[in-house]
Amino acid sequence: MPNLPFEHEDDGNLALQEARPKLSQPPMYTVLLLNDDFTPMDFVVSILQTIFYKKKEEAVRITMNVHTSGIGVCGVYTKDIAETKVQQVIAYAQENQHPLQCTLEEVE
Repeated sequence: MPNLPFEHEDDGNLALQEARPKLSQPPMYTVLLLNDDFTPMDFVVSILQTIFYKKKEEAVRITMNVHTSGIGVCGVYTKDIAETKVQQVIAYAQENQHPLQCTLEEVE
């Protein structure tokens, strides 16, 4: 049988090094609540507890931060999770006729 150009004989001395995939962390996003003059603080606390799984004390602290500084950090998540949480907040606020706004920013 003739040797084809892509055929070769294995001499058994070939050393293989296992390739390790280079993994990088996914970009992270901060979810932020924005203050308004109409949404009750109790409603904001309930959102932080139900959507972001914050304990009551932390939910109150974040709510007060939103109230006093105009913005509050709810958490840091991967993009898909952050977008989902923003949508959940906005939908729940609209269902309850509150103008509460929520947004996300990429962590630099």
